[in-house]
This record gives sequence, structure tokens and C-alpha cells, in this order.
Amino acid sequence: MPADIVFLEGGNPGTLVIGGGIGAAAPSAIAGVPGNNPSRGIRHYFTYSDDVRFIKGKHSWSMGGWLLKAQQSQSGVALSSAGNVAYRDILGFLRDQPSNAIVTRNPSTLGFRTTEGAWYIQDDMKLRSNFTLRLGLRHEMTNGWHEVAGRCSNYRYDPGFVIQTNPLIADSCIDQNHAKLLLQPRVGLAWDPTGTGSWAVRAAFGIHNDLIDNIGIRVQPNPPFSARESLVPAIQAAGGFLPLLPLKKNVALPPTCGPGISAPCSIYQPTGFDPNMFTSTVQIWDLTVERQLARDLVLSVGYVGSQSYHTNLTMDSNTSPMEVCQNPQGCRSGGVLALSQLPGGQAPIVPLGTTYLPSRPPVVVNGVTLTQRPNPYVDYTQPFFGWGTASYHSLNVSVLKRAARGLTFKANYAWGKVLDLNSAILAPSGENEPPELFSPYNRHLNKGVAAYSLQHQFNSNFSYQLPFGSGQRLGSGASGWMNRLIGGWQWNGIVTAQSGFPITPLIGFNNSGTGDGGVVDVPNLNPNFKGPVILGSVDHWFDPRAFTVPLAGTFGNAGRSTFRGPGLFNLDTSLFKRIPIREGVTLQFRAEAFNVLNHVNFAFPNQVVFQGNSANYSYSESAGEITNTATPSRQLQFALKLLF
Repeated sequence: MPADIVFLEGGNPGTLVIGGGIGAAAPSAIAGVPGNNPSRGIRHYFTYSDDVRFIKGKHSWSMGGWLLKAQQSQSGVALSSAGNVAYRDILGFLRDQPSNAIVTRNPSTLGFRTTEGAWYIQDDMKLRSNFTLRLGLRHEMTNGWHEVAGRCSNYRYDPGFVIQTNPLIADSCIDQNHAKLLLQPRVGLAWDPTGTGSWAVRAAFGIHNDLIDNIGIRVQPNPPFSARESLVPAIQAAGGFLPLLPLKKNVALPPTCGPGISAPCSIYQPTGFDPNMFTSTVQIWDLTVERQLARDLVLSVGYVGSQSYHTNLTMDSNTSPMEVCQNPQGCRSGGVLALSQLPGGQAPIVPLGTTYLPSRPPVVVNGVTLTQRPNPYVDYTQPFFGWGTASYHSLNVSVLKRAARGLTFKANYAWGKVLDLNSAILAPSGENEPPELFSPYNRHLNKGVAAYSLQHQFNSNFSYQLPFGSGQRLGSGASGWMNRLIGGWQWNGIVTAQSGFPITPLIGFNNSGTGDGGVVDVPNLNPNFKGPVILGSVDHWFDPRAFTVPLAGTFGNAGRSTFRGPGLFNLDTSLFKRIPIREGVTLQFRAEAFNVLNHVNFAFPNQVVFQGNSANYSYSESAGEITNTATPSRQLQFALKLLF
């Protein structure tokens, strides 16, 4: 690439985003190809486990232990390593007036280590000939999360939940290890009510942990080792333009903006995680009833439920809490939005009883324009906090036909619903929902259907030995070359049909005034809109006119995961031909067709409805537009396989 078009010298050109968040992985009206420099993550595992089992009378005992040492090395960063620049709209791009820009100049290589262990004991008791009970106990533990050279950089918070200006650098990334003693039960039973083998009832309950062991990506992009700098102060110093290119790569990091520190200084965008994070835990229970309908046919009906807590949430922890307007004359809202970003150049007035963010226009300190956040010397943040919960309930019905007369199949239908607060732990997993919480102080606003929740799902697979050839119903007298031609054929197929994943319409700018650089704000439902919101077309999956922009400084009421995207239908099929060559040697011919009907399954629509800013916004021309498919077109492949 020519050196004069890169954001950071000696690398890739960088990423442009128009009408969205600062990261190309976040939803936006227009985003270019991600222009990161290479990053690398390597994980090594050293593990040992052993079990012992013995039977005595009605008891079948098992016990065992497990030990794991994990090493994670991070080189480079996943975002902003080549520079990311965001513009509110195309006009701002043409005028080179960015709303935000970030860069990581000198990403370091860090190495993280953790040791984990567990033991369990379990007893399967055959209390009666038709009743078995299982009781078990498992204990898991970890020694925390450490950096090999004492370079773990993680931010701390004061008692008022205000982030400190500079991170604490230490061997350990956490202050308190809550994973030293995790005793969790397991209970299960199997019962044949009639004792004839035609019925089976199975039930189970267990508590399971997800040990913290893959979070190097959260603490590596923190100063001083792989600092993610916000270039907003530099843009402001240049009169609202990007101080052009390229930025110097191998230069010392500027000082952190703070009291008594004048420009030039940097405001960093921390990631990190809660240094006192608890271990994610899930309680799971299920009940299944099976009934043998015929000798080779079984019907199964089951219920599965779960409740999770201490799950990770991504949020901007450097934002102010919402307030409720107590003034009968109304209150001025707008949050941290500058007056130039507000309609009419002044903060709007919200009525008594409205939940809002009070107007806090930027201030100039030592020549640096700072946003009035709880800590104005830190930009918006993206840490993990284990404050999440989730629930899951599903009904499953399946029919299984065991192999008889050459045919076997299984058909399964599942209805399910997952409710949580945030499914997009990392921005790339948030293609169909806000990548972060609306506000850490109003977490209930995010409660909705999980981004991965499928309401309806049907799956079926079958395998049929075609009845041709010697000893079969058709052509049973065939021999020689005729039998080799018509015999040994097998037909297989897989059918999948499911409803669409949830989607969340979004505003492409920070209208709520929280200061979050991601795209997290949702619009209001338009009370004057008539007709269907979901149009179902490729050009407009939803109707943008169904939404309006809320007053600046307030949250929209459209909600998270209110609507659903396109469903999916797929049929794969194959034909196998078995050709005996001699004893112990067989040739298999395979003809396989994926998406044999060439059915088009669409991906998520663009969920950004508005672009610009609170003072001057418009509908995005790409709102509701689908530009990708979720599955490929019809694929055919042929193969020969020699078995010996």
C-alpha cells in the first residue's frame, strides 16, 4: 500500500467506518474491509486426568481428578492495530471530519498463565431392577490469571464505581480469586415405570462452572504495553479534522491526560475485566420421557431448563448513571453530547418523571477538551463484568426409527427461548444485537431474547439401504456384473429448518449521551406508523419508518431482540455405492450434494436505522438491507474411498 494512505506507518491502511461505531466489527451503515495489522494468539495446554471405577453390590463408584496448565500468548491486538476512523455520515467523511479515531501504535507480546484442577466422586446406585439413582460431587479450582513477567495491566475502580486514570500493573490480573472452592452437585435418575422396557423416565440436575481461562485479549490492549489511544484530543486540536497521515508507529506513548498535564496527551480506551470477577455458573435440569411405539420406533418428549449467573457482560464502565427528572418544569438532557450535537444547539427538555442523562457539555482542561465522564481522563471502556444472568427453557420432541429393512431415521423438533442481558461478549459476536449494555446502571433495559436463541428448530436425518441386488426385494436374483451395478446403494439425507435469529434496530450514533463509542442505542417505536414492521424483502427486511429517534439523553423503547431475521431451510443428500473388490477390500463411491435445492438463506439485515448525530440525522439508505447469505449455494462433490 502507498505510504501516504495508511493511518499508521509501516502497516495496513486501516479501517473506515461511516454511520456506526468506531470498530468495523460493530454495526454500521457503511464499513470497509477490516484493516488490522496481523495479530496472533497462541494457546498451549498441558493436561493430565485419571479415573478409577469399582462396583460393590448395588453401588457403582467412580472418582477421578484433572489438572491443566494453560499458556496464552497474545501478539498484536484484534482492533485498531492499523488505525480505525469513524465518521457520522458520508458528508463528514468527504469533509474529513471524523467523530472518533483510535490506534494502537506499539502492541507488545504478553504471556498469560493459569493452573486449573478438579476432582469428582460419583455413585450409580441400582436401587431396584427398574430404578437407578446417580449422586455426584465435583470440585473445581484455579489459581487465577497471571502474566509471566508481571505485566498484567488491568484497571481498578473506587468505591463509587469510578475508573482510575491509570491501570495497576502486577503479576496477577485479579485482586480476589473466587475460584478456589467450587463444590457443585450432580443428581440423576433413570426409571422404567412398568418394568417392561417400553417406558423410560430420565431426569437430572447439575451445577456447572466456566473457569476464567481465556481473557488475555481483554487485558492486553491496555497501557502501557498495547495501549489503545483515542485520537479525539488530536482531532480537536486540528479544528475537527484528522491530523493526517501517517501517524508515527515506533514512538513513545504520550502521557496520559490528567490534572496538570497539558496537550499533547492521550486518552486511552481501556478493556480489561472486573478484578474481583466471580466464576460464571449455570444450573441445568432436564426431564425426558421415552415410549417405545413399536419394536424399532421410539418417541421421546423432554424438557430442558437452565439458569445462569455471573455471566460476562461487556459495558462502558466510564459513564454516568441515569436520573429521574424531579423538576416540574422539566430537565435538560443530553448526557455528554456537545451542544453542537444537540438540536438547535441546546439541550432538550424532558418532562417530569422521565429517566434521562443530564446535559454535561465538554470542558477544556489544560488546553484539552474533555468529556464530562465520571473520569474525564479515560475514554469509553469495554471491560467484562460478571453481572449477567440468563435463563433457558425448551421443549423437545423426537422420533427415532432404528435400522429395520434398511431404513433408519430420526426427526427432532425443539421449541426454546433464551433470555439474557448481553450475548455479544466480543464485538464480532454481536452481529445481530448491541455489542454492549445500554448502561451499567440500568442493566434491566437490556433484558431480552438472546442473540443466539432459536424459537423453532426442526432437524431430521435418514439413511436408507436401497433394496436392489442379490438377497434384496428388487433384483434378488441378480448376480455378477449386474449385482455389482444395482446392489450396495445407500441414500442419506439431512433436513434443517429453523426460525430466524433475533435482530435489534439501532441508531448509528450515541444519541443517549452515555459517551459509548460503540453502536448500542436503540430507536423508539413510531406511534404513528401503520402496517407491518417486518417486510421480509432483501432490500428492506424491516421498514425504517417504524422507528423514530428519541430525545437526546434518553433511551429508546424499541428494545433489544424485539424482531427476528430471516429463517433457514437446508437439505443435504448423498448417495453411497459399496463395491466389493475382494475379501477385506471395498471401494466406496460417494456423490454428495449440499443445499441440493439451492435454497437462498439470507444473513442478518443491516440494523442501523439512522446515521448522523442527534442534531442532524437521517435514515440510513442501507437500513434493513441484506447483503450476505447465511449458507452457500448448491455444492456438489464426488469421492472414491478405499476401505481395507
